[in-house]
Amino acid sequence: MTARHANRVPSPADAGPVLITGCSSGLGRASARLFQAAGYRTIATGLDESELGELRLLGCETLTLDVSNEEQRRAAVAMIEQRHGAIGVLVNNAGYGQYGPIEEVPLDLIRRCFETNVFGMVRMAQLVLPAMRRAGRGRIVNVSSVAGRVTTAGGGVYHMTKYAIEAMADALRPEVKPFGIDVVNVLPGPFVSAYRDKVVASIPDTGPASPYAHFKDRIGTWMVAFLEPGRLGVMPAEQVARAVFRAGTAARPRTRYNVGFYAKFSPFGRAITPDRVVDAVMARKIPVQASAGAPILTSPVSVAGCGSSKPAADS
Repeated sequence: MTARHANRVPSPADAGPVLITGCSSGLGRASARLFQAAGYRTIATGLDESELGELRLLGCETLTLDVSNEEQRRAAVAMIEQRHGAIGVLVNNAGYGQYGPIEEVPLDLIRRCFETNVFGMVRMAQLVLPAMRRAGRGRIVNVSSVAGRVTTAGGGVYHMTKYAIEAMADALRPEVKPFGIDVVNVLPGPFVSAYRDKVVASIPDTGPASPYAHFKDRIGTWMVAFLEPGRLGVMPAEQVARAVFRAGTAARPRTRYNVGFYAKFSPFGRAITPDRVVDAVMARKIPVQASAGAPILTSPVSVAGCGSSKPAADS
């Protein structure tokens, strides 16, 4: 299939398998349900295959896949291609939030977040593209975020990863278009998931002497309130999943699907508002109480209270 025919979406039976990462809960699980219900051969993956039992009962194939693990990445793609041929749609969904003041987030945690949120997505795309090119068709759907367009204090590491995915998509899309392959990003605003509690757990615990102690407490409080189910703009995961499904199956997909109130309007508001004004508003919402404090050791030892060594909520 040439690029001229790329907009002709095959029927589910002919489209090739749909590979979705991060299906243990939330958006990945909801997206897998939609693809499977529509008749697509759906392969749902997650860190722990035992958590994918519901999807198996619905007819999905399931695999263990840590997108930061090269051996598992290669094995998953090779097995799917051997069984079913070239992957038709890759949904790059696995990811998690790393929060905390940048000064206090150890480089090991920053690297870990990039390994999942950025390098995992890039590598999965690299692995599926050769067979997609040979087949002359394919679709890569990246679950990005409004956090890749609008930045808030306290979430710098997570925002960096989402901005990187926005840049990756804009570069990759024209590179693969001649081969009949499209790249689409889905940018949701806040939606209901386990993400909220795991964001709070990701904030490094550097003790009460930290100059950011009050700031970190406010980050957690603000994020819990901002992501409260039922709050204005907080969507069910199923609403975002419908956008993921459209991105993967539409004959002429948009390059981006901004999902929800915040994703649709926040980037515009941010673009027309001066930086200093945004800083002042954010400082009122999540204040930093200036204090020299004690020296902060940003080593793995200093983050013992921040959760498990693999905090990925949806990997």
